[in-house]
Amino acid sequence: MSDTADLRYRRVILKLSGESLAESGKRGISGAEMATISNQIKLAHESGCQIAIVNGGGNILRGAQFSGANATVGEATAHYMGMLATVINSLALQDALEGIGLPTRVMSALPVDKVAEKFIRRRAIRHLEKGRVVILSGGIGCPFVTTDTAAAQRALEIDADVILKATRVDGVYSDDPEINPHAVLYDHLSYQEVIAKKLRVMDATAIALCSEHRKPILVFNFKRDGNIVRAVRGETVGTWIGDPSDSQSN
Repeated sequence: MSDTADLRYRRVILKLSGESLAESGKRGISGAEMATISNQIKLAHESGCQIAIVNGGGNILRGAQFSGANATVGEATAHYMGMLATVINSLALQDALEGIGLPTRVMSALPVDKVAEKFIRRRAIRHLEKGRVVILSGGIGCPFVTTDTAAAQRALEIDADVILKATRVDGVYSDDPEINPHAVLYDHLSYQEVIAKKLRVMDATAIALCSEHRKPILVFNFKRDGNIVRAVRGETVGTWIGDPSDSQSN
């Protein structure tokens, strides 16, 4: 790995949605999308940053689909199914990363020991220290908790410097930019502003965790080539969320 002198963030949690692994507007796993994001992760890793990844499972299954007329599956069961979907995505991403030469470990909050290690905090940190990319799957192993909250929880456990929230737009907007062309892109926000403005960045529990422990969040467009490595270097990219005294530009 490269000299870390130019890195702002030594260790990060990269939060990927399940949809980031699929073609836009589609379900499933896209080899092309996986290759693109894997190459970006490799560039960031080669800069010297320790990277742990938390991914969603919405490209395979969303718990909300089991509601209304399709409520034959209980909500708790649907959440467990979603956790398993994150394991599937993690295995696919592991193979994509290892295919381009990155040593990778999948750890799971659910016991799936045939395909993934059990999440143990100290072991995860040791993998990172040894230069491995760690993919943290299965949420936190409990229903009714989103993968955004899992990302916040794991960031605290492994002492990550920041949560990098990868999206398909340039950051946090005042409204959906794909619907409202006049939506305003925010450069930076406080945790309180995110909650007060009801901005759909991460769920309220995740924001509350980050606020309580002053864990910053950087929301950025991973589709722009090189943005992940720019993010770990602390370059101005996307929307920075945190206490004003901890501003990204400081």
